[in-house]
Amino acid sequence: MKLLVLGGTRFLGRHLVETALRRGHALTLFNRGRTAPGLFAGVEEIRGEREGDLAPLRGRAWDAVVDTCGYLPRLVRHSAARLADAVGRYVFVSSISVYADAASPALDENALRARLPAADGEDIAAHYGALKAACEDEVNACFGARALLIRPGLIVGPHDPTGRFTYWVRRVARGGQVLAPPSREYPVQFIDARDLAAWIVDLVERGAGGAFNTSGPAEPLTFAAFLDECRRALAAKAQFVWPDAGFLARHGVRPWAELPLYAGEEGRGLNEVSLARALSAGLRLRPLAETCIDTLAAAEATPLVSGVGLETAREAELLQAWHAPSAAAPPSRS
Repeated sequence: MKLLVLGGTRFLGRHLVETALRRGHALTLFNRGRTAPGLFAGVEEIRGEREGDLAPLRGRAWDAVVDTCGYLPRLVRHSAARLADAVGRYVFVSSISVYADAASPALDENALRARLPAADGEDIAAHYGALKAACEDEVNACFGARALLIRPGLIVGPHDPTGRFTYWVRRVARGGQVLAPPSREYPVQFIDARDLAAWIVDLVERGAGGAFNTSGPAEPLTFAAFLDECRRALAAKAQFVWPDAGFLARHGVRPWAELPLYAGEEGRGLNEVSLARALSAGLRLRPLAETCIDTLAAAEATPLVSGVGLETAREAELLQAWHAPSAAAPPSRS
């Protein structure tokens, strides 16, 4: 197959290109050339801005385009409209954040999606899910049955630029007392970027369409089980301390930012969406231990991501406060 990738050199796109090349597909990358230009020797790279007229792509044809970097509806509309006659299928990497009710469990692909408060709202941080949902609408409007919408949960693994999953891998590997979220039973979902990339190529090869929630693991995973498996895989000497939610709130600990993967009760549902459709269609997921080990190996050569996870000094202060006699409850360890 001939594949066009919008992006293709940073994280998911990088793994997708590697997967497609291993399977013998012909790749063209369209991007600005700001991240790892020339990463793939012998692969055609076309420089351009998706906000432009896409002139460098005129007169060409591909079996499918994979859009890994669409966040604003007007830009996705621009790309989809101009590629409608040039590609057979439009694969849009969306997000499970498209769902309106982030607290409800078992959300499937038919669940109500978020809507923008204003048609011209482009604040990605404030309206990420609603913007992704609007982007899906643009792809569907242009491609109909030829649209393939991938809704991943948190994407993790080697070369992850967000540092969220990586924070826990690094922190567990360092050992000692580790401040954990307030509940051992809190659900977590994520998908290794390599598994997601392979799944996308699988679906394109099969000519699939429609929407798929795409995360993992196949069976429900609690935060305690996640940390325990991480500790086991890395042969780490870590003890997990589980303070209560009130303690974290009093000390201003921010879910997701300072305790990555923990989204609070209001975001709990996005950590337990239904994966039934993707699993029944053949989604394959590697063991968690492999992701932990490979992520740590890759992270050793990269700096920490600023603003993600608890800084060492702040975590130490919080642990000291929790262990103090005035704490609301005795420490819980595992």
